[in-house]
Formats: sequence, C-alpha cells, structure tokens
Amino acid sequence: MTDMEYLLSDEEVQHFIVEGYALVQTDFAAPVHQTIYQKLEQVFEKEGNVGNNILPRVPEIRQVFDHPKMRGALTSLLGEDYILNPHRHCHLNPPGSPGQSWHKDCYVYDHNIRQPRFHWLLALYYPQDVTQDMGPTGILPGRQYYNEVSDPNAQKTTESALGMCGEAGTVALVNFDAWHRAMANTSDKKRYMLKFQFARLQEPRRPTWNFSRSTWEPPAAAADKQVWLDVWRWMCGEQAESVPVAALNGEVDELLQTLRDGDEAGRLHAAYALSAAGAEAVPGIVEALRREAEERVDGIEDKTPANAHGTNPTALHAAQALIPLGLSILPQLIEALEDEHWLVRVSIIDVLANLGSAAHAAIPALTERLEDEHWWVRRGAAEALGRMGDLAVGAVPRLVECLGDEDQRVRRMAAQALAQIGHGAEGAVQALRSMLDDENRYNRFYAGLTLRRLDDPQAQEMLLDALFTARWCPMTTREDLY
Repeated sequence: MTDMEYLLSDEEVQHFIVEGYALVQTDFAAPVHQTIYQKLEQVFEKEGNVGNNILPRVPEIRQVFDHPKMRGALTSLLGEDYILNPHRHCHLNPPGSPGQSWHKDCYVYDHNIRQPRFHWLLALYYPQDVTQDMGPTGILPGRQYYNEVSDPNAQKTTESALGMCGEAGTVALVNFDAWHRAMANTSDKKRYMLKFQFARLQEPRRPTWNFSRSTWEPPAAAADKQVWLDVWRWMCGEQAESVPVAALNGEVDELLQTLRDGDEAGRLHAAYALSAAGAEAVPGIVEALRREAEERVDGIEDKTPANAHGTNPTALHAAQALIPLGLSILPQLIEALEDEHWLVRVSIIDVLANLGSAAHAAIPALTERLEDEHWWVRRGAAEALGRMGDLAVGAVPRLVECLGDEDQRVRRMAAQALAQIGHGAEGAVQALRSMLDDENRYNRFYAGLTLRRLDDPQAQEMLLDALFTARWCPMTTREDLY
C-alpha cells in the first residue's frame, strides 16, 4: 500500500498534464546512487552497454523504483496497478557529445496509437548530479500532444526547451509522448541516465493521488485547455453518460472544415471543440475520419522524428474528436467497427479503448474483431478488451486463440489483455506456457506477467520454472565466470 504522504497533489498532477513531466528525488541514508554509479562504470568498462539486462546486472537500481516517493508518484499518475516494462537502457552522454535531435520514443516495437490520455511513462534516472553543461535529457514542455515541432534540429527549434537537471537520485517522470533529446555535454564529466518504462494496467476509476477537488480551471486563454481537462477528468475516473450540448452558433461546419484542413494545432483544438456539439456533429466527424484515414493510410508507418520505427502514429484527429463525446455515441461507434477501411476500424477501436470499461456494451463487437483480416485491428481489439478489465471475461476463449496468432503484436496484446482481465483467464495457462518460448522477448515477458496474475498453482509453477531457467547472475562476469 502506497503511503499517502508520498502521493502527488492535485497541482502536481495538473502540472504533469500540462507540461508533461514531474521530478522526483529518491534520497537514501546509504550511498545507493554512488554504488550504482560505480557499478555502471565497471559494466561499461568491461562489458559495454548491456541493454535490457542493466537491471539484473546492477540490481541496486531496483531500490530506486521501490523508493516511497517513486511509488507515490507512479501510483498518482498510473494508478495502483502499474508495471515496469522489460525494456530499459542506460544512456551514456560523454564529454564533448553534441547531443541528439528532438524525437519521440517508440513503444518497444508495438503499434500503440499516441493519445492525450496517456498510459505509459518514461522514468529517467540520474545516479550522479547532473547540471546543464553535462548534457541532461531535455524536453519541450507542453508539446507532448503534438506530432510536429518547428524543427527536430535543436539548433533550429523555436520551442522552449528544459533540461532535466538534478542531484544524484533525481528521476524525471516524463509523458511517453514527450519530445526529448540528450543535450550537448560541454563539461568534462560523464553523464549516465537510466531509462525505464512504466505502464498502467487498469483504467482510472477514481483519483489515485492526494485528491482534494475535481474542478480545475486552467487559464481561459490556454490553447490546449480542453485537452488538459479531458485528461484530468479521465484520470479522475469521470465518464459522462452524455455530453452537454453547447450553443456553437452554427460553428459546427466551420470546426469540421478546420478538422479536415487546418494545421495540427487547429485540428486538435477543433476535435475537442466539436465534442461540445454532441450528437449533431457525429456524422460530420465520422465522414472526416474516413477522409483522414484515406489521406494518411499510405504514410501511417512512415519513420519520422515523432515515430522513429514507424510503429506509433499519433491518432487521427477526427478520432480524437469522438473520445470526449464518449458514451453518448456508443451505438454509432459500435456500428463503425464494421467500416470497410481497416484504419477506420483501428481508430474506432482505439476510441473505445480510451473509453475503457464504461464502453462495455462494445465487448461483443470487439470480440468479433479479434478475427479481423487486418492484424492491427486484431491487436487493437485485444487492447480495448483488456481495458474493459474483468467485464470482458466472456472474450477469454477468443483471446486465448490470439495467443497463437501469426502476428507477434497480436500475441503480445492478447497476453496483456488476459493479465488485465485476471480471474476467469485460467483456461489460458497452457497457451501461455508455449508463449514463454515466443520468438519475441517482450511477448515472453507478458506471458509471464499473465501467469503471475492468475490465481492458479499450475500457472505459478510454470512461471517459476521458466524464471529459474532464464535466471541472470549479477555476480558472473568475464573475470569471474564461476
């Protein structure tokens, strides 16, 4: 149980929503950070960068993420049921480094769609003091909701940058979609930064921070105000049964035009403004969604600074317009799951995933999509069913079948969905055992995660056997093999 003393406040959560980061200082009486730094030096000198194995190689790092302040901050932003992803990396920024270009990270080779309602965080840990001249990780505060910046070249970027500096033990929790880069190291010191990833497993049902009031009034002139408020309400567990219809005075057509033809900021703001029109705007939004899907489909997997592996596009703006409308248009969303265009189906499924368990009426239709001809639709349907939690227990047999899907991304998301559904997924045990030998390293992790969460002795025994086989000894090195 997380100590409430270490949970974030309303203001701190709102700051994260707006700016995209929070700084946490993990202080210890013992020299934990110094020990970690010294071990990193030894590992890099003798073995180089060990990639995902940095945690078993330097197990003291675990103490940082078990620190009460870290647990409090992670619980506040991701809920009580969050996981540490198996992908992690130690970034060494040496003296004289010119730094990187601005970019967004990818979701470890999975095809997540970027949405303002965030489910993942980057945790950037410094085991030594880091000052501005040492090349800290820099971010562009407030730009996490955008697919574009003025220029990825740091010498030409006009947005204001902020270096994540701090004493040893500083952890920057950063929105996964934040624009960031390693800044130039003009000092004579090495800068280590250990990047870890955390993700929520359950949709918000109530605030999980030191919550005092649900009302929040950002400055009226703030351009992204409606985006921030939508994220805030979602984190508070609010799902309106209907959206109050605002008097837009004939502006719906103008907003739809902006949604189709505006620049990125205009489209984003039009998407959230249209939600105030209620059902009146839905036909126009769906039409805009189909048009946008046609326009973007050929480049949806293009590799760009905002999508380095081509795997994580920003959501279609027309789809973003449907999320705040939510349950008031659920029948129309379910109907649109039959659309002939696969990218429309994927986008609608992602809308339903962002509505979570409140959209449980869509479970039968989503279950049918597990057999869709397009792998991205199948993957998205599994993700959406997982977001429904134990309400989707009826989909378990189909999800178990998906553990054997030809596409590794479908298999991974099916395993994660079964972990989120939990009880009732015991029939998946044998299929998950096979997945512990999957060709994809991350699929093996999610198979193990699901087995761990099942209240089944056979599942626990299988998991322990696999973990003992895969055990990494942190004391074994080239100099000390035995």
